[in-house]
Amino acid sequence: MRAVLVHGVLSRSMKEFRLRLLISSQEMLTYYTGDARYLVATASDGTRVQMPARFLRPHVTSQGVVGEFLLRCDDRNRFVSLERVRG
Repeated sequence: MRAVLVHGVLSRSMKEFRLRLLISSQEMLTYYTGDARYLVATASDGTRVQMPARFLRPHVTSQGVVGEFLLRCDDRNRFVSLERVRG
């Protein structure tokens, strides 16, 4: 297992979740208007994950949020990154 430096703390267990997202621009409006604050998704391994919708903002296009993403969390399940890997 390799150690990873996360937010200034040495972490030995980085968790990764692969998510396939298809969220229309209309659905994204519920996040922007404050009607919805969290995204709940099922990762490719069947794990259900919840994260604040604000982490999607860098990935919003005129089509919404579409593609396959890699969500990384630290050993305390705190958000580290969300990276588009396909789409």
